[in-house]
Amino acid sequence: QVQLVESGGGLVQAGGSLRLSCAASGSIFSINTMGWYRQVPGKQRDLVAVITSGGTTNYSGSVKGRFTISRDNAKSTVYLQMNSLKPEDTAVYYCHADVTARNWPRTDYWGQGTQVTVSL
Repeated sequence: QVQLVESGGGLVQAGGSLRLSCAASGSIFSINTMGWYRQVPGKQRDLVAVITSGGTTNYSGSVKGRFTISRDNAKSTVYLQMNSLKPEDTAVYYCHADVTARNWPRTDYWGQGTQVTVSL
């Protein structure tokens, strides 16, 4: 089994910054794409940013230029640096990883979610 554990959410004023972390652990053979998604009540979960094992990144238009995704393959960890935060960034942020585990097929895994709240 593989677990994703997130940290770094919280309350911040508009214009402030937060850094999210997500560490994968378990019987991991390789991690392909890792990413961050977010969801507000009553709406679907939306892509924020993704990064491939080779470091190629992709961002949603609403966060491009403000958020930066990165990963440390040696630590099986993905980060999301969020700058210039806006109230509309308020959501539960979920970590995602596309993992090939030892003796298990390639599978999508999700973290438990971490709340990010941006106040005026």
